[in-house]
Amino acid sequence: MNLIVLRHCALLTVSGMLAACSPAPVETRPVPLTPPAAVRQASAEPATAPLPAPVAAAIVVPPGALYVCVSESGGVRQTTAIEFAPKVGAVCAKDPEMSPCQYERNVCRKSGGRVYAANGVEITMATEAEYDKKVMRILLKSN
Repeated sequence: MNLIVLRHCALLTVSGMLAACSPAPVETRPVPLTPPAAVRQASAEPATAPLPAPVAAAIVVPPGALYVCVSESGGVRQTTAIEFAPKVGAVCAKDPEMSPCQYERNVCRKSGGRVYAANGVEITMATEAEYDKKVMRILLKSN
């Protein structure tokens, strides 16, 4: 009888430890579209043709903007200047590979736009990969 009680206690202990080691339920929250440090200003300009890959000469960057997001919707090209808070903007101007800058560029791409720097050069995913190598960023994906 004593052996049966010990087995039950051992079984309860093992099942309790397994339950404690299981992952906690994950609360999913929607990703905010714009962090508090960034301000978006949209300006619409008529499009003459669909947006081809290199159109850097036609990109109009407002003064003081580091990046613009160029997208097309219904035949109208829309250029949105991505402006940051002064401290964040200073960091992005010095080190464009930093996370706040990359976050805003990725938000633009997820909405179907293309990102151009103030000098008119497109910031592609290949450029982002080079930035990741520079800062040795490690992205962990959970399943």
